[in-house]
Amino acid sequence: MEQFLVSARKYRPSTFELVVGQSHITRTLRSAILTKQLAHAYLFTGPRGVGKTTCARILAKAINCENLTPEGEPCNACESCESFNKGQSLIIHELDAASNNSVDDIRSLIEQTRYVPAHSSSGKEKRSVYIIDEVHMLSTAAFNAFLKTLEEPPAHVLFILATTERHKVLPTVLSRCQKFDFKRIKAEDIANHLVHISESEKVKYELSGLQQIAIKADGGLRDALSLYDQLVSYSEGNITFKIVLENLNILDYDYFFRAMDLIQSQNHTDLLLLLNEVVEKGFEPRDFLTGLIAHIRNLLMCLDPRTVELLETSENIRQQYLSQSRSIEPVILLNAFNICNETDRNIKFATNIRFPIELMLYKLAHLLEAVQIAVTPYQNEGDEKKNSR
Repeated sequence: MEQFLVSARKYRPSTFELVVGQSHITRTLRSAILTKQLAHAYLFTGPRGVGKTTCARILAKAINCENLTPEGEPCNACESCESFNKGQSLIIHELDAASNNSVDDIRSLIEQTRYVPAHSSSGKEKRSVYIIDEVHMLSTAAFNAFLKTLEEPPAHVLFILATTERHKVLPTVLSRCQKFDFKRIKAEDIANHLVHISESEKVKYELSGLQQIAIKADGGLRDALSLYDQLVSYSEGNITFKIVLENLNILDYDYFFRAMDLIQSQNHTDLLLLLNEVVEKGFEPRDFLTGLIAHIRNLLMCLDPRTVELLETSENIRQQYLSQSRSIEPVILLNAFNICNETDRNIKFATNIRFPIELMLYKLAHLLEAVQIAVTPYQNEGDEKKNSR
C-alpha cells in the first residue's frame, strides 16, 4: 500500500517560481543569487504557513546548485540538489530552536561552522547554510552566545533565521540580519493553488468550496492544505460548497442575507426564529453575532467601488453583497454595526449570552423606525426655516 503524503509536503515548492503569494521576496532573493550579492544572515518573519521555511530551503539549494538556471532557480537535478531533496545534504543544516534553545546547542552549532565544505565535482565552491526555525525560542543566553558568529561568520557560512514572532528576537540580532517580511497569502491565490492541486489529483470540486477553504485558512497556505486534505477524505474526492460549510462548521452566507432582509422588513419574530434555527443546527449564538457583524462590515465595504476589493469571498457572493447594499440606507448599516458591536462587548458579562443577542435582534428589527423618528425633528426644523424665509 502506497504511503499517503499530505498535500503540504507533496506540493511543497521546489523553486522560487512555485512559491505562492510571496513574489516580492522571491524576486529579491533570485536577484541576489544572480548578482552574487548574498548577505551573510537573513531573517524571514511572518505568520505561520506562508512559506518562510520553504523559501529558506530553496535559497540554500540555489546557493550550492551546480547548474543554476538563468532565472536564479535551483535545477533540482544536480548532485547537491538531489542530496538535499533526499535529506542527505552535509552542508545544509536545519535546527529547530524550539527544542534546541540552550547555550550548549548554539555552541555546538558554532563549532560546526569551523569546517569548510568540499568543492563540488564541477569545482564550484560550496557554502554551509544553517536554517534556524522558530529562532525567537532561543534563550537570551543562547542569543548572546550567537551574536559574534552571526555578525562575522566564516566566509563559507550563511545563516537563515525564521520566526513567527519577530518582536521576541533581540534587537542586536535583528540589526545583524537582512530582513524579509512574509505577508498573509490572498484568499484568491490560495484558491487558485487548490484548483491546481485538485486538477492534478483528479479531485472534483466546486470553486466556491475551495474559495471558502481559502477564506477559512486566514492567509496561511499550510492551514488551507490541511483543511483541503481533510475535506477530500470526508467528501470522497468531491468537494462541494455545502460539504465545506458542514465540515468546517461555517454558517452559510444565506442566514445573514436573510437576517438583513428581515431587519429591512422590521420582522422581529422571524429574526428570533432565524437565530433559533442557527442554534438548533449546533452553532453558538455568538457564532451568529460574529457572522452578522462581518456581514454588515462587508455591506459597508460595498458602498464604495474602491473598497469592494476588500471583500474576500467568491464572485457570486460578492454580487449578492452589492445587490443587498443598494437596498439598505448607509445610516441603517452604521447603526446596525454599532448595535452589534456593543452587544459583542457586553455579552462577556452575561450569564446567558442568547438573551442579549435576542434583545439586539429586537433593536435591529425596529432600527428603521427609530432612525425615522430621530430624523423627523430635524426635517421639520428645516421645513420651518424654509417657510420663515
